[in-house]
Amino acid sequence: MAAAPPPKGDELQPHPPKEQLAGVSFCITSPPPWPEAIILGFQHFIVMLGTTVIIPSALVPQMGGGNDEKARVIQTLLFVAGINTLFQTFFGSRLPVVMGGSYTFVAPTISIILAGRYNNEADPHEKFLRTMRGTQGALIIASTIQIILGFSGLWRNVVRLLSPLSAVPLVSLVGFGLYELGFPGVAKCVEIGLPELILLVAFSQYLPQVLHFGKPIVSRFGVLFTISIVWLYAYILTISGAYKNSPPKTQVHCRVDRSGLISGAPWIRVPYPFQWGAPTFDAGEAFAMMMTSFIVLVESTGTFIAASRYASATMIPPSIISRGIGWQGISILLDSFFGTANGTSVSVENVGLLALTNVGSRRVVQISAGFMIFFAILGKFGALFASIPLPIFAGMYCIFFAYVGACGLSFLQFCNLNSFRTKFIMGFAFFMGISVPQYFNEYTAVAGYGPVHTGARWV
Repeated sequence: MAAAPPPKGDELQPHPPKEQLAGVSFCITSPPPWPEAIILGFQHFIVMLGTTVIIPSALVPQMGGGNDEKARVIQTLLFVAGINTLFQTFFGSRLPVVMGGSYTFVAPTISIILAGRYNNEADPHEKFLRTMRGTQGALIIASTIQIILGFSGLWRNVVRLLSPLSAVPLVSLVGFGLYELGFPGVAKCVEIGLPELILLVAFSQYLPQVLHFGKPIVSRFGVLFTISIVWLYAYILTISGAYKNSPPKTQVHCRVDRSGLISGAPWIRVPYPFQWGAPTFDAGEAFAMMMTSFIVLVESTGTFIAASRYASATMIPPSIISRGIGWQGISILLDSFFGTANGTSVSVENVGLLALTNVGSRRVVQISAGFMIFFAILGKFGALFASIPLPIFAGMYCIFFAYVGACGLSFLQFCNLNSFRTKFIMGFAFFMGISVPQYFNEYTAVAGYGPVHTGARWV
């Protein structure tokens, strides 16, 4: 029987599937040299600061707190994030993931803030304390969902059902679903956010192609280079009076001296459990937070898969994901004890940074956890870095979230793309994952409440 003729030169040939990425410079168990690892760890610390600052900056004023309370909550969130990252990398999934604040917990926290039992409090500081204690109680109950599902092995049985095709929408929507935090954040101060986005693309994708020396340095430390340049540019604009007559909202997003963090942060302070008082419990608030905890569980599962991919590890076993979820539940429990007004999940932006730097080393992330704890205790120094204008972080998110979304699409190489069933599952999952939230957003924007309107705010 004659062999098949060789393909013509102009015919497209598929690339062979690869279980591990070949372009990773340092994988999960091969750390870079110590000086490089320390700088890379500091870079991870800088990237996670965006979420750490944005969430308390949005929640604390609504809770009744001022700049002092906001700075203390950011310190606490940063301190607990460092501890949780060490727990996850040493005992949990042992993947190079940063554990930080989650935007998913913002909605139930706002529902607690707007609860009727806090509206009668006239003193803003006392309202802040009461709201914080209510949030702590809801998080204590919510943490049990992940602790039970993770450590009992129940979630392991669910993850076993995940095929590569199932992982495509799961991982992709984790990244692409955060699109609201990308360019809309850049546009809040486009003269600062857009240069960060353009420079980071240039440093990571184009300069390494044209430089004859220092290629790894430019691409690997592009975040530090671009933040330094744009931050200095924003400082020059601020001191030159460019925003002197701008609206207050523009000044908050563009100026480098409007965060109120440096003046509100103490020089040295160690956060401690129950610093805001004893937690209080409410059934409705706890139920809403439990539902959010389950959503975060699913999102973190997708982020774990992306992290293992960019760390050049083999496909993560279900038992490891389940153990990681269990330790994430403990992280949320620590959040409730210390009072961060937010729950913990795997930082999506830091997983994107793994892809940008081509470094998936666990040691680098553990070093970043050391920076989190160090700068959380030394409040003034931590507040200095936390005062970076938020549009700079939004510019980075446009790339990091895109990397995570693309990681999900990369699992299509293990699927039969010529199958109509494959096309249906993939297309339907993506379309409904985008269309269903849009329905709720439009309904709420018009009516002022969700489709299920029972008078109970937690629903």
